[in-house]
Amino acid sequence: MAETEPCPFLLLALLACTLFLHATSTNKIGVNYGTVADNLPPPSTVAAFLKSQTTIDRVKLFDASPDMLRAFAGTGISVTVTVPNADIPSLSGLPAAQAWVSDNLLPFLPATAVNRVAVGNEVLATSDKTLIAHILPTMKALHQALALANLTAVQVSTPHSLGILSSSEPPSAGAFRRGYDRAVFAPILDFHRRTKTPFMVNPYPFFGFSPTRPESLAYALFKPNGGVFDAATGVNYTNMFDAQMDAVFSAMKKLGYDDVELVVAETGWPSIGDPNQIGVSLDDAASYNGNLIKHVNSGKGTPLMPNRTFETYIFSLFNENLKPTVSERNYGLFKPDLTPVYDVGVFTAKQAPGPTSAPPALTPSGSPESSSSKKWCVPKTNASEAALQANIDYVCSSSGIDCGPIKDGGPCFKPNTVRSHAAYVMNAYYQASGRHDFDCDFGHTGVITYSDPSYETCTYPNATSGTGQKARKPDTGASLRRVNFNTRSYLVLFIIQIQILICFCFF
Repeated sequence: MAETEPCPFLLLALLACTLFLHATSTNKIGVNYGTVADNLPPPSTVAAFLKSQTTIDRVKLFDASPDMLRAFAGTGISVTVTVPNADIPSLSGLPAAQAWVSDNLLPFLPATAVNRVAVGNEVLATSDKTLIAHILPTMKALHQALALANLTAVQVSTPHSLGILSSSEPPSAGAFRRGYDRAVFAPILDFHRRTKTPFMVNPYPFFGFSPTRPESLAYALFKPNGGVFDAATGVNYTNMFDAQMDAVFSAMKKLGYDDVELVVAETGWPSIGDPNQIGVSLDDAASYNGNLIKHVNSGKGTPLMPNRTFETYIFSLFNENLKPTVSERNYGLFKPDLTPVYDVGVFTAKQAPGPTSAPPALTPSGSPESSSSKKWCVPKTNASEAALQANIDYVCSSSGIDCGPIKDGGPCFKPNTVRSHAAYVMNAYYQASGRHDFDCDFGHTGVITYSDPSYETCTYPNATSGTGQKARKPDTGASLRRVNFNTRSYLVLFIIQIQILICFCFF
């Protein structure tokens, strides 16, 4: 039997397939669900909203509220619960830890997918010697209590601020605070290694940029910049998030624990601040969180931790009106009425069947509309910016829709992003075209939502508000399908190219 020569092209093609599928399927974005507010919806409403209308599949709570845990039952959303700092000393013994697990977790499992217990929050930053002395004993006691309750899949960790580092610039110089490195962090990291649990950190580039150095804002927001060079590693860092994560990694490596996984327990950016506060705006918040999500889900990792996808929790789910300062009250991705503060791609919304590129079947009343009288059209989360820009170009140049609201000075100009502008014009076209589901197709880049995407002074038209406009539709969407050469089409061509390569190899 003749031997077949190995084909390098085939190997490369298969590798490319693997990387392509990995990149398109990875999503590790969660949110911190804080409740320092008096105007938030009930937990059951929030859980149902996250499950049905967002891509968020994990939340971190700041306590172990029974109402919260009950609300997430049956949703499949992973839940991290928190032991408040004040309770840490009392749970350092096994009997107390077992009682806590029995009271706070067992009644809700397995219906609620609790996957982690966070012991306190930024305990080292409190400088409270009693809390610091009890943090590891409590982690160990809870881990043992969970094991005895046969809850071995529930992890135990504790989130740290970046104040744990004595040095972070350049990233290769990252080191834990002297006195805490061997006495506190080495034992904690050893616990994580033995229990295969992550070291949790709260990196906030928002607190790292300097108002007196404008270039540092672009560096913090993942925007184009000259970067920061680390001479020790030869790496030019182009964003502060990577630099902060690598500084933590360097500190861990100095203690011999670079094999322990990292989880981003908190990170975020406020959308409103004090008057004239530099770097705080809707645009800046949308840029940071939007670019962060893309960066994390890309699977690129960081220069010192390549090809990693960090489990990441954005702070926070809601704007919380009882926080002390203006900026602290405005970290939320969503308003209390569940409308987005700005769009970063986590808002998918419940969609009508399809959406299809052909008219749907009529209801008994003869109307093509759904049972809901209010519907909007927004971009799908996986729609590319190129496709969304094509939607904008089409609607604003060929359909007769007024695109003035998204122009500079218009009520919907900010945030100045392609996705936000596309959402407005796609909806305007959909409303003016008769609100048929197929008018929200846009080459399979649009989706129907039943939640009003309006924000601030930007009001999205709907059936009741109307605009008085009527869209010109030369070919009922065919031109849009030609313009929007979507991801599915690229995948088909990609597979064809692989087949051709295989033919060359074996024939």
